[in-house]
Amino acid sequence: MTPLDYEYLRKLLRERSGLVLAPEKQYLIESRLMPVARRASCASITDLVRRLREPDSEPLKAEITEAMTINESFFFRDKIPFDRFRDTVLPALLSARAHTKRFRIWCAAASTGQEPYSLAMMLKSVQEKFSGWRIEILATDISHDVLEKARAGIYSQFEVQRGLPIQMLMQHFEQVGEQWRLSEAIRKMVQFRQLNLLADFAALGTFDVVFCRNVLIYFDQATKTGVLERIYRQLAPDGFLLMGAAETVVGLTNIFVPLAEKRGLYIRAEPQPQKPKLAATAR
Repeated sequence: MTPLDYEYLRKLLRERSGLVLAPEKQYLIESRLMPVARRASCASITDLVRRLREPDSEPLKAEITEAMTINESFFFRDKIPFDRFRDTVLPALLSARAHTKRFRIWCAAASTGQEPYSLAMMLKSVQEKFSGWRIEILATDISHDVLEKARAGIYSQFEVQRGLPIQMLMQHFEQVGEQWRLSEAIRKMVQFRQLNLLADFAALGTFDVVFCRNVLIYFDQATKTGVLERIYRQLAPDGFLLMGAAETVVGLTNIFVPLAEKRGLYIRAEPQPQKPKLAATAR
């Protein structure tokens, strides 16, 4: 792979997914795209780039974008956001939505489904508090392949051992050979949809809770700010945003503010009052 090939791929991935690759990440391109190159009957990354420059290369560009997407996920990842959801968010929603008995959750960049399914299992464990409520969980990701895996709800022994309490494993999963299948009841609580975070979110509707964790770290500052601004427009005025441990809105935008002593949990900032315009004085 030549330096020009690498720059072409870096630009392509940034434009299509927001992913920013450092100059020294050529090895990552090689390891993830060589299988794609072989499937496309290309002998090298250089040959692959040549194919990408052809007019009919859109399906190949989509395949490359999927191959480079980071899909790390596991049940109850990082634990603290789920504690925040249980101890702060749910009590607030129980009170604030008592009249409508409805709220919506969005898991952005949901990968193979462990995050939204973790939330679904939590909600199932307190279902008596929300009897008669309508609760929607929407999970989105840019990758078609990981969404198909998420919809299936089938995980390896290794995947269910990462963060999933044994009680929940026994309660909500059944073993199928060497794998574990999530119960239909939990799977039905989550809807999956393909979505690029660089796109507009308006069609998704309004949400009361947004989980956008461990994805903004791969974007440049302008892209991060744009994603946060679009999330803001889809978040209810009294809604909640949960971000990853290595992520923050500080230095990016002032439209969200952190809740005191609730690391990773944000609310919409109060709109600043407009200063009245002074009428022109006649001379």
